[in-house]
Amino acid sequence: MPVTGSCHCGAIAYTLDEEAPAGAMACNCSICRRKGYLLHFTSPEKFTLLRGEDASTEYRFKSEVIGHRFCATCGCSPYGGGTGPDGKEVVVINLRCADGIDVEALAVQNFDGASL
Repeated sequence: MPVTGSCHCGAIAYTLDEEAPAGAMACNCSICRRKGYLLHFTSPEKFTLLRGEDASTEYRFKSEVIGHRFCATCGCSPYGGGTGPDGKEVVVINLRCADGIDVEALAVQNFDGASL
């Protein structure tokens, strides 16, 4: 079953052509810590933005490698993207905005992004 998700107001919606992940990454960098993201990384080929390209805004900081997308109306950040450590393009899903994901059941791997 594909994973679907959206921002709070529904202006941004996506589908992810893969099974629901069993784990997530929690980063302690300044933006992830403040937003409370639970992240899942995937390839662009598996991600389809159904709507919201024009409803979203992008924020980049520090190394500007990852574009943090958020809804200009409700402020939710359902996805982002950029370049992974290996130089390949990556899509990042905020699992807190994914439909049907029990975030309490995810195996969470902590990442020390604050030290980068």
